[in-house]
Amino acid sequence: MAARLKQHYKKNVVQALVKEFGYANVMAVPKLAKISVNIGLGEATQNPKLLDGAVSELALIAGQRPIITKAKKSIAAFKLREGMSIGCTVTLRGERMYEFLDRLVNVALPRVRDFRGVSTKSFDGRGNYTLGLKDQLIFPEIDYNKVEKIKGMNVCITTTAGSDAEGLALLKHLGMPFRQ
Repeated sequence: MAARLKQHYKKNVVQALVKEFGYANVMAVPKLAKISVNIGLGEATQNPKLLDGAVSELALIAGQRPIITKAKKSIAAFKLREGMSIGCTVTLRGERMYEFLDRLVNVALPRVRDFRGVSTKSFDGRGNYTLGLKDQLIFPEIDYNKVEKIKGMNVCITTTAGSDAEGLALLKHLGMPFRQ
């Protein structure tokens, strides 16, 4: 069965975007390309055990095993050597991507304390959106008792939109709660 958000995209969002921007071809309508979720742990240099917790939590949230990111170069001030594990990332495409965005928009973001919507200023100029989350506990998959340390994460939503206005319209139609 196809993801609920993907069906919504095909039935409603495509027609709305064609009407709004006047695309001649349905294939020109912007769509989601991928979603990358990244947890960076600078403290993993002193305590490598923190990384195991981050990997298992990210796997629960994304539904797919993350890869461990390594340091590209040594920085003495941070006690960091080249090749040290300093984070983990997962790239979601297809059904998993739509499932994750659905859960992020409808379940996780409303659980953020004092939530008034996400900023519209986090677009990169090419229609891609980046969102920073302060803690992983907003996802219902995470068991509060098993968390040893609160870790933030970056969520990058990559779209095929050509401009920020198109990307904003796409995400708005997909249900992303933007600040007024």
